[in-house]
Amino acid sequence: MNTRGLLDQLLKSGQDLLQNKATGAKPGKAGGLLDGANLGSLLSGAGGGALAAGAMGLLLGNKSARKLGGKALTYGGLAALGVIAYKAYGNWQANQSAGAAPEPQTLDRLPPAQAELHSQAILKALVAAAKADGHVDARERQLIEGEFVKLSNDAELNRWLDLELNKPLDPADVARAASTPEMAAEMYVASVLMVDEEHFMERAYLDELAKQLKIEPSLKVELESQVRQAL
Repeated sequence: MNTRGLLDQLLKSGQDLLQNKATGAKPGKAGGLLDGANLGSLLSGAGGGALAAGAMGLLLGNKSARKLGGKALTYGGLAALGVIAYKAYGNWQANQSAGAAPEPQTLDRLPPAQAELHSQAILKALVAAAKADGHVDARERQLIEGEFVKLSNDAELNRWLDLELNKPLDPADVARAASTPEMAAEMYVASVLMVDEEHFMERAYLDELAKQLKIEPSLKVELESQVRQAL
């Protein structure tokens, strides 16, 4: 699969989504998605950025009206996510008493093949986090799948996304995608950026995901702190 480019488009798409608020691409009713007319207006813009903004808007549902609109949607793409994880991991390591530690190998510092593996894990976490408040129903999954098909003609990737969207929410399943501590940190950062931490269900999901990712409590605090600083 070629996940890296798709994920980067999604993470950079927020500026397009926010700019389109001025043209009528407003969030739907509470608990819902952008309505069909507004989504059509949003997607009428040319280029992958507009399409990615539509896909991200669908994933976010009504969250695009909340403070998350200034969160995951504006912070600058895949490399920025790696930088957040790198800073948090480095600060955390410096506070440990185990002596010198190797430099964190976050996705902004990896060769393409390894960065692709990290990207797949992060996209899995992103899709799962979108379901954390229970807003993605069967109709909405179909709409989201349709937008992903427009973004990528990679049949294998689209089959994978279909599977992920239709899975029950399971933090343990999400966590199994993390094969390194840095990957776990990146997945957690992406999830924090995606959810509303003040929403009970979403906060509970984050806490359980951190547990399943085996992220130590002090590192969890540092990751969340770096997200806040980056915003």
